[in-house]
Amino acid sequence: MGVQKASCPDRPESSSWAGSERWFPDSQVPRLQLSPDRRPQPDGLSEPPRRPLLLFSDYISVHSGILSALGNFLAQMIEKKREKENCSQKLDVSGPLRYAIYGFFFTGPLNHFFYLFMEHWIPPEVPLAGVKRLLLDRLLFAPAFLLLFFLIMNFLEGRETAAFAVQIRRSFWPALCMNWRVWTPVQFININYVPLQFRVLFANLVSLFWYIYLASLGK
Repeated sequence: MGVQKASCPDRPESSSWAGSERWFPDSQVPRLQLSPDRRPQPDGLSEPPRRPLLLFSDYISVHSGILSALGNFLAQMIEKKREKENCSQKLDVSGPLRYAIYGFFFTGPLNHFFYLFMEHWIPPEVPLAGVKRLLLDRLLFAPAFLLLFFLIMNFLEGRETAAFAVQIRRSFWPALCMNWRVWTPVQFININYVPLQFRVLFANLVSLFWYIYLASLGK
């Protein structure tokens, strides 16, 4: 007696899966699509985009502190070469340390948030946005940031309030005038043409030479 094979009306006759839509309705068939990084992703499951490599811009405080300390170190080296009779004098290690603290905790973070604030408060589509940004930086941020520099350095050096007042009367206005001369073209380029994520790095590279000048004022 032969055994008859039971037929399944819902199963495709051929060995191929040509009729697989009878097993999986169209709305339930898993489809694969290529994500931007060319890896297949199931439909409806998207991988969050990767952050681009931003070089030093991810380490704002770090390179701010390093370049600030390097600026003070170079200022001491220049001063030492000028005073040839004191060539045996050792470098002041506390100087680069103070500048590193200031760069790490103040220069990097404050510049970062100031550029973000300026980008949102004065967007590029605003008429004369470049001029308005430059005036905001030159007339408001520059004097306040310079005053903060003298205040923090006076505190880190352990000086009294009277010494801070003398330093402000003697050095603030000359330093601010020099800041306007040096930083105005630099900031015009930085604010209007440098991408946002690289503005702090660009400013810190220029600050390397600016801190040499500020360190000379401390003498």
